[in-house]
Amino acid sequence: MRLANKKVIARVITIKKRVYNALYSIFAIFTCLALGKLCGHFAPILPASLYGLIIFTLTLHLGIFNADNIKNTVVWCIKHMGVCFVPAGVGIINHFALIKQFGITIVAITFLTTFILLTLVGLHYQRYALDDA
Repeated sequence: MRLANKKVIARVITIKKRVYNALYSIFAIFTCLALGKLCGHFAPILPASLYGLIIFTLTLHLGIFNADNIKNTVVWCIKHMGVCFVPAGVGIINHFALIKQFGITIVAITFLTTFILLTLVGLHYQRYALDDA
C-alpha cells in the first residue's frame, strides 16, 4: 500500500513540476514578446517579434530566465510548429492560378536566394572562424 502511495505522490509532483515549467515558459515568452512590442513601438526599425526574440535570447543568456525550466515547452512548440504553416498552405491553394503561372520562377528564385544566402554565411563563417583560431 505504501509503494502505491509513493508512486501517486511522485506522479503528482511530476505533474506539478510540468505545470510550473509550462506556466514559467509562457510567462517568459509573453514577457519578452511584450517587451519586443514595446521596443517595436518606440524603435520601428525591426519587427516587434524580432525584438522579442532578441530579448528572449538575452534573458536566457544572462540567466534572467532559467533555460532548464523553459526547455521542455520550447521543444514541444518546435515539435508542433507545422501547425503554424497550415495558413500558408491554404494561402498557396487560394492563389493556385498565380502559382501555376509563375511556379517555376518562384522555385528558381527560392533556390537561387537560398544558395546565395548559404554561400555568404559559409564564407563569413570560414573567414571569422579562421580569425579566431
